[in-house]
Amino acid sequence: MKRPRVLIADDHRIVAEGLRGLLEPEFELVGVVEDGRALLGAAETLRPDVIVADISMPLLNGIEAVRQIKKTHCDIKVVFLTMHPNVTYAASAFEAGASGYVLKHSAPAELVTAIQRALNGKTYVTPLIAGEFLQFYKAHPNQLSNESGKLTQRQREVLQLLAEGHSAKDIAVVLDISARTVEFHKYRIMDNLGITTVAELVQYAIRHGIAGQ
Repeated sequence: MKRPRVLIADDHRIVAEGLRGLLEPEFELVGVVEDGRALLGAAETLRPDVIVADISMPLLNGIEAVRQIKKTHCDIKVVFLTMHPNVTYAASAFEAGASGYVLKHSAPAELVTAIQRALNGKTYVTPLIAGEFLQFYKAHPNQLSNESGKLTQRQREVLQLLAEGHSAKDIAVVLDISARTVEFHKYRIMDNLGITTVAELVQYAIRHGIAGQ
């Protein structure tokens, strides 16, 4: 019987190797990538059945990467494995198209369960935040769409790279645009969010899971 194909995205090599040992008995591990942009390319070329991804990754965070992958490959299932117990992160993950949300300090069997549920078209939220997650959804039914709609996809990409400390010139190379265009996006981001300093930009990016702490 053909085993489901799994792609791992995590910038901590020790974590990735631990996942390899955990998942290989039941799944075919097709690759490991260490940043969000590499995840975009690997998803396109490897076409896994399931992606197990961290949220906080360099160059492009997991949520934004999954949001882009889902636009063209809606059949690929995604389970987030993250250190963030924040329900707003979990809500953003599901809004982007995830099927599961597991914490890194959860029991290993939870991740296997989440992957299996994803493959069966179901969702999984770690019991550690499930109750709080449900309460959040009931209290903020429209918050996610309103928040994600403040910035375009390109603006979120620029914001993460700015928050990571990259210069406009470096960002231009990563995104294959001009430095002048980067500065334009920076201006638009700050204007849209009512932010006046780079420090506030960084705080916003971290608070909304766009860039890691």
